[in-house]
This record gives sequence, structure tokens and C-alpha cells, in this order.
Amino acid sequence: MWRLAALVAVLAAPVMAEGVREARYDEPTTRYAHGVLGDAIEWGALVMETEGGRTVRLVLPQERVFEDTAPRLFDVDGDGENEVIVVESHQKVGARLAIYDPDGLVAANEYIGRPNRWLAPIGVGAADFDGDGRIELVYVDRPHLAKTVRVLRFQDGQLKFVASFPGVTNHRIGESDIAGGIRDCGQGPEMIVASVNWERVLALGFKGLRFSLDDLAPHEGRESFARAMACE
Repeated sequence: MWRLAALVAVLAAPVMAEGVREARYDEPTTRYAHGVLGDAIEWGALVMETEGGRTVRLVLPQERVFEDTAPRLFDVDGDGENEVIVVESHQKVGARLAIYDPDGLVAANEYIGRPNRWLAPIGVGAADFDGDGRIELVYVDRPHLAKTVRVLRFQDGQLKFVASFPGVTNHRIGESDIAGGIRDCGQGPEMIVASVNWERVLALGFKGLRFSLDDLAPHEGRESFARAMACE
């Protein structure tokens, strides 16, 4: 009888969240004709290696691709385990920011609304910018058109819009990487981005629903961003 009780207790125990140790894109595809990152190749699958040693493969339907440089690992929900932040694009309605874990989709914002419209995460794409214990996710919405930073917050299992800041960018059409990132030089996290004309490197802070902007240096290629990220 005690064995049956022990078995019931095990089956009733809550399943612990399993974090992601590594992630990569797979299944290269040309089914989404955009080429914003310099070639016609996007990705049809996300492969996650979990902390528990499992390999989880998530395959998108034909109308969607991962239009991205690489998956980003971050503990978005504060449970001590990493999720994966990605850029996912739909053939009819363009890009969205999405969060996955080994069980599947955790949350995503709305698609931009038109095909061949993209967004570029800033660095790893997430930080607690205002120190309140909640995670903000940040990206440049249409870095070649709208050139606007969007701040979302992961709250109650959803990505909720918080604020936006126009007039900056982090990508030019055809570049295979995304410029800048998120740094902390002792005053809290800041977003490193470029002015819309690519003449200046900027640091954009966000606290108390307000943005702060510092003009750091002339833009002189990726070395300028590297110096800014190193707090030089």
C-alpha cells in the first residue's frame, strides 16, 4: 500500500521547468523571399538543448520562418531557467518577437502586419532596465523604415507593450549581424544603437517609463559599437 501511495505522490508532484542550455537554428530554407540579412536563407526549425540533457526540435509551419541571426538565451520569467528569444516572420504579416522554451511557445507580440517587415532585437534582447524585477524586451521596429525602439514587458505570461522611442536604428539592409547591444557601465542597463543617419553611436536608457539618450561617439564601423559596449 505504501508503494502505491509513493507512486501517487510522484505522479502528483509538479513538473519542474527545464531551462535551455544551448539553442540553434536549423533547416535552412528559401521559402521567405526577403533577404534582409544579406542572403535568401532563413530557418525552419529551432533546436534546443536543455539543462536536463534533452534535445528538443521545434519545426515551424510552411508560412513561417526564423528570420534572425541567432537565438538568444535569457531567463525571461525569472524562474532561474533560460528561455529562447527569437525573431519569427510570417509570409503574409511580417515579423514578430517570440519566446520559446522546451514546451513550445511561451509568448509573442503581434506581427508587424505586412510581409517583408522586420524587427531587430537589441543585443540579447532583454534586461531589467528599471530595476523593478520585471524583464523588459527591447528591439528596433523596422530598423530600415520606422527606426523606433519598442519596449515590451513579460507579464502574466504575455508580452505587453510599454513604451517606444523613435529616431534610432541598429541594422542596415544586407548586413549579416545586428549592431550594438545592451551594456551596463554601473548605472544600469543601456541600449547601444545608432542614429538614423548612422553618424553617431548612442546609449539609450529606460527607467520609470522614461528614456534617456547619450551621444557617445561618431560612428566608425563596428569598432565604435565594440568600444561603447566595453564602456570605453
